[in-house]
Amino acid sequence: MSGKLINGKEIGNTIRQSIQQEVNALKEQGITPGLAVILVGDDPASHTYVSNKQKSCEQMGIYSELIKLSAEVTEETLLQHIEQLNTNPSIDGILVQLPLPKHIDEQKVIAAISPDKDVDGFHPISVGKMLLKQPTFLPCTPYGVMKLLEHANVDIAGKHAVVIGRSHIVGVPMGQLLLQKDATVTYCHSKTPDLKAITTQADILVVATGRAKMIGADHVKEGAVVIDVGMDRDENGKLCGDVDFDAVIEKVSAITPVPGGVGPMTITMLLFNTLQSAKKKLS
Repeated sequence: MSGKLINGKEIGNTIRQSIQQEVNALKEQGITPGLAVILVGDDPASHTYVSNKQKSCEQMGIYSELIKLSAEVTEETLLQHIEQLNTNPSIDGILVQLPLPKHIDEQKVIAAISPDKDVDGFHPISVGKMLLKQPTFLPCTPYGVMKLLEHANVDIAGKHAVVIGRSHIVGVPMGQLLLQKDATVTYCHSKTPDLKAITTQADILVVATGRAKMIGADHVKEGAVVIDVGMDRDENGKLCGDVDFDAVIEKVSAITPVPGGVGPMTITMLLFNTLQSAKKKLS
């Protein structure tokens, strides 16, 4: 058997079409959704992400504002920028591109963003509401993965889902969202002994380790669904994921490619969250 591809680009485009329609409808009522992105320093990967986010906003007709700050910026100055955006009525979503330089407290910066504009879903209040299943902004990558599974008609209830990775951006919320859809969830991480013993039990395997091609055919169960959140470079400098795609494809029932899998969905859900924030102005 050869696994079917879960195409994030196609699924993302389908969702974006409905976002586009809603943005147009809002504009007819005099509301243009607005997203502000703060970029600190010169990290090339961050620059690429941010320019993709801006392009996507432009395509959707969402107003986007980019605030570029030097890597030497003080924490105080960064917090002042966030405060201005918190009170700016034309901005519905605020995103601070991570990682930040070492001298800036990431948690403090995230907590400074108004929960009403926290379209990344990282604020402690957003995280708490997510855990309690209250309406809130969900973090874009895990939310995007849930949409991929939904569109690929993967039944989650009663399945054993294994999440490799425990970051607050992907791993931890990912497991919680799967749990809320009635999966039995196991978390694995760098301190997990005998990783294969656990991953080979997974009906759904979500890999977010940041280590190129770490997961091979002997890590996966026959017929599993594999979601690769990784974005790495292989030994030849070619873009690849945390899963050895060529080794695993023959064994699984469905798998996301890298690129073109989870990546496009992250930005799609960011646009979706910004739209939801703007829609609150109608009530």
